Amino acid sequence: MALIKLLGIAGSLRRASANRGMLRAAQANLPADTRLDIADLTDIPFYNQDIPARPAAVERVLAQIGEADALVLACTEYNYSIAPALKNILDWASREPDNALLAGKPAAIMGAGGGMGTSRAQYHLRQVCVFLDLQLLNKPEVFANAFAGGFDADGNLIDEKLTRLIAQQMEALVARVVAARR
Repeated sequence: MALIKLLGIAGSLRRASANRGMLRAAQANLPADTRLDIADLTDIPFYNQDIPARPAAVERVLAQIGEADALVLACTEYNYSIAPALKNILDWASREPDNALLAGKPAAIMGAGGGMGTSRAQYHLRQVCVFLDLQLLNKPEVFANAFAGGFDADGNLIDEKLTRLIAQQMEALVARVVAARR
């Protein structure tokens, strides 16, 4: 089987983000013949149609999206909704002619936050993804309370049950990619 390339995109820019930690846990629990890279959004400017040429940072991440067989979106929740960094890169990507970078691409959503663990933000992100024609996994859903002891001070996932759930999600996402290749 050819290598399956996944791209993780976290809504949080913080180095010790639990959402980035979830992506690192996904990297460590992938099926065989699968690689997951994590996009760096720290230097991505806000989308602005008045910018005459796409900045190099945007080109870099859009190239990663184009090369990926599927996306893993770590959805941070800010004020009951999607963090701006994640929405912003999706806005940039959606401007490709015919939505070529996103249309039909499989994707999974996970997220860590307070209280209900990003469930509200994930719901909003699902609405955005429907418009973008991303092909989202419905199950397993991955929600985590970032403040309940499942992460260390560096944002690394230490909860075994959640780690297993992320591994199951990665297996389901890879199965979706394999089915789409047939």
